[in-house]
Amino acid sequence: MSGGNFSMGGQAGGSFGGSYGGSGYGSQQGQSQAPAQAAGADNLIFDVTTPTFAKAVLEASRSQTVLVDFWAPWCGPCRQLTPALEAAVKAAKGAVLLAKMNIDDHPEVAGQLGIQSIPAVIAFKNGQPVDGFMGAQPEGQIKAFIERVAGPAPASPVDTYLAEGETLLEAKDYGQAAQMFGGVLQMDSANTRALAGLARCYLGAGDLARARQALEMIPEDARKDATVAAAFAALELAEQAEQLGDLAGLQAKVEANPDDHQARFDLALALNGRGDHQGAVDQLIGIIRRDRSWNEDGARKQLLQFFEAWGPKEPATNYGRRKLSSVLFS
Repeated sequence: MSGGNFSMGGQAGGSFGGSYGGSGYGSQQGQSQAPAQAAGADNLIFDVTTPTFAKAVLEASRSQTVLVDFWAPWCGPCRQLTPALEAAVKAAKGAVLLAKMNIDDHPEVAGQLGIQSIPAVIAFKNGQPVDGFMGAQPEGQIKAFIERVAGPAPASPVDTYLAEGETLLEAKDYGQAAQMFGGVLQMDSANTRALAGLARCYLGAGDLARARQALEMIPEDARKDATVAAAFAALELAEQAEQLGDLAGLQAKVEANPDDHQARFDLALALNGRGDHQGAVDQLIGIIRRDRSWNEDGARKQLLQFFEAWGPKEPATNYGRRKLSSVLFS
């Protein structure tokens, strides 16, 4: 009972919508208590009974798609379906509500619909059943079903602010990006992507102390995340560059002795700290060309840290990978 095969027989759209929503159950039990229909996570999923069905499902479905899960305590597939169904409903962020009806206690509605096998999930819109499926389904298929009957899940403000912040960060608009990440942290003070993004804003503005404060708020178990790890790598590189001193002095050392690998290595760090990523790559590649084994392959390892800190979208990352490949495999 899914997609184009969905059917409930002749009485579904007529007597069901009429007797339950009109002068039958609707007129008496419409006064019964029904769950609140707010889109908050606590109100998305609720139990429904025969007396509350007209208001909680039929009336509610005129403004928001309502799924009805017909189940019973003895039904094994029902127990398999429940976690996937509830997770998909929560992930839909208010696009649908889920009403759970125990057919052992309340068999009338299932009988009216002609449901003979459970679990069965029926979608209601505008007071009418419009689609459904039977049997346990994986969460991915349930998500596709929800999108078919209610459209894709709306973007949350957190996701929107994060995306805008990361776009602004790439454009080096650190002030506006920081406002976006700050807005996320007002809604979710432990959001690791926002903390990492805010740290990158501070790094871009040259405020290493605040960058470290932001990153230290991230729990240890979340620091392996690629976005967080990249922010920590960028901070470490910025702190190293800050200690290197005069860029001109390092350049003079390299020009005086091209085989002074430590001076060239320090110059790469200093160039990176000043935003000259391609120049930093060239200096490290110069070390690898002259002495791959220097400092236990330190130049190549430093390049990899640069790539992590810059991220895959940074043009210098692709430039560096091409340069490194040509040296190692030529």
